[in-house]
Amino acid sequence: MVVPCVQGASFTVVIDAGHGGKDVGAKGFSSYEKNINLAVALKLGEFITTNMPEVKVIYTRKNDRFIELDERANIANRNKADLFISIHTNSVKKGSSVHGAETYTLGLARSDENLEVAMRENSAILFEDNYEQRYEGFDPNSSESYIIFEFMQNKHMEQSVNFASDIQSHFKTAKIYDRGVRQAGFLVLRKTSMPSVLIELGFISNRTEEKYMNSERGQKELASCIYRAFKKYKEELDRKAGMVSSQEKQTVSVNKDKEINLPEKSNSQQVVYKIQILTSDKKLASNSKMLKGYHPVDVYKENGLYKYTYGESTNFNEIKTLHRKVVKDFTDAFIIKFRNGKKI
Repeated sequence: MVVPCVQGASFTVVIDAGHGGKDVGAKGFSSYEKNINLAVALKLGEFITTNMPEVKVIYTRKNDRFIELDERANIANRNKADLFISIHTNSVKKGSSVHGAETYTLGLARSDENLEVAMRENSAILFEDNYEQRYEGFDPNSSESYIIFEFMQNKHMEQSVNFASDIQSHFKTAKIYDRGVRQAGFLVLRKTSMPSVLIELGFISNRTEEKYMNSERGQKELASCIYRAFKKYKEELDRKAGMVSSQEKQTVSVNKDKEINLPEKSNSQQVVYKIQILTSDKKLASNSKMLKGYHPVDVYKENGLYKYTYGESTNFNEIKTLHRKVVKDFTDAFIIKFRNGKKI
């Protein structure tokens, strides 16, 4: 593992080139998946370090070597990464005309096609020693094993889905066929404690796409699309952090001057602060274990996802105090604002 020294780095991204060494991944007509993954991963890292020096880039591998799936996640966790990007190349046994790029987030595969991709990628553990013990009896080729992913998609779902959507949007602008954002149970994403995605760049089983992915131009275009999505993702995080900081300063300033009598806003125009505790792709029962006994909770729907909130107040300091308590149970909980019942 190579960890570049970045002075004052405020954001860490781990780039994972799938497969490697004795695990060649999918086989094309004239190439192996592992080599395409590595080439695009290195180019992506180069784009980031050149243009965003404040970002620390860590690679799970920088050469042709085999690394266990759980160790790839461990690398990200040990380095307290803010984002994990796993790069792969797709393949199908039949139908060489299948083409396009797709980006996955962690979850239960809700189609046979998604399950097939997860099974193929997870089969990398068969190259590991004692994989039965290491992965607690998980069988990458048994659909029953994938039930464990039923409730694993919520922790960082919103950030992961947003990033995945941006990646696919940039692929589309580069005239790369957009196969959309999907969910499936990938072991390499299961233990990461940060937003994470797995990208399938294209189909090595398609001669045209294989040629494109093996070309210098194709690898640069693919890496550039992911880089531009990453840049947008980080800029959005920075903007949100700046807005919260600004709001805190404004609240403190008003509270210090108790003699100022500000006109009261009507209830319909008042800003209400809430704590978003989790996101799910399906509606949860009020007694769901995932809510950890919190009651009452509110739910709103956005971009096809159910988002659950706890507590509300028009006083930012008051909601901050509550947030410090809630975050002990929901480590990724954050404060959001509403006006007229709509998130702003």
